[in-house]
Amino acid sequence: MNDNSTGPVREIAESIYRAESRRVFATLIRLLGDFDIAEEALHDAFRAALEQWPRDGVPDNPRAWLVSAGRFKAIDAIRRGARFDSLEDHAEHVENIVDESTPSNDESIEDDRLRLVFTCCHPALSSDAQVALTLREVCGLTTEEIAQAFLSGAPTLAQRIVRAKAKIRDARIPYEVPAPEELPQRLDSVLRVIYLVFNEGYLASSGSSLTRVDLSGEAIRLGRLLVDLLPEPEAMGLLALMLLHESRRAARTAPDGEIVLLNDQNRTLWNRDQIDEGL
Repeated sequence: MNDNSTGPVREIAESIYRAESRRVFATLIRLLGDFDIAEEALHDAFRAALEQWPRDGVPDNPRAWLVSAGRFKAIDAIRRGARFDSLEDHAEHVENIVDESTPSNDESIEDDRLRLVFTCCHPALSSDAQVALTLREVCGLTTEEIAQAFLSGAPTLAQRIVRAKAKIRDARIPYEVPAPEELPQRLDSVLRVIYLVFNEGYLASSGSSLTRVDLSGEAIRLGRLLVDLLPEPEAMGLLALMLLHESRRAARTAPDGEIVLLNDQNRTLWNRDQIDEGL
């Protein structure tokens, strides 16, 4: 490994992790069928990237490379586990993973993220569990951040997330976007979760920054996906609301970090593209 290239490649990998890790994770859940296995595969993939990219170069499509690497790392781990357990218990799982196709384009991976949102917001889960699971698994918030947003203790919140994942696994809740006739009855819970994600980005409940642009941006991106899938008035209204609020981000804080009230904001800093889209 070339030591001179390790530093820049690590910085690239860390940047890709911040921007892409939840997308990669969503696809790995589809391929592997298990939250915990997918989480381990995600970290294995990034470890492999830190080992191989300094030597081989950063791939043209890092996201697809990470999905493929994580998938095969998980297959190897399952096969190793079969040495200690009944082979039959693992053979079908491995066969299903091998048969699944790895997405080759961004559209497929975006579909996986929407599948994950609907899975986390399945009506078999309580509303609090839906929100907590989405914030953790789709948006990557820490348990502590979610607990603060819920005004709850972190251990209690962690148990809620564990139980929700177990319910999805044990009830064999499908990892899919609902059929068109099922979408309207599933819409309210998804809209609620997306708006709570936006709120956490618009006015962060923890951390040194007043806002979290990554979360509000993620909520808007999910809102756009939802409108494309189901252009109902409620979905379009939520997207408009988020865009109009987000358009004022640059004017909402003073240089010292203090909040600037609406009447005192410099309107030349407002994002006209977001205002136009929102309107």
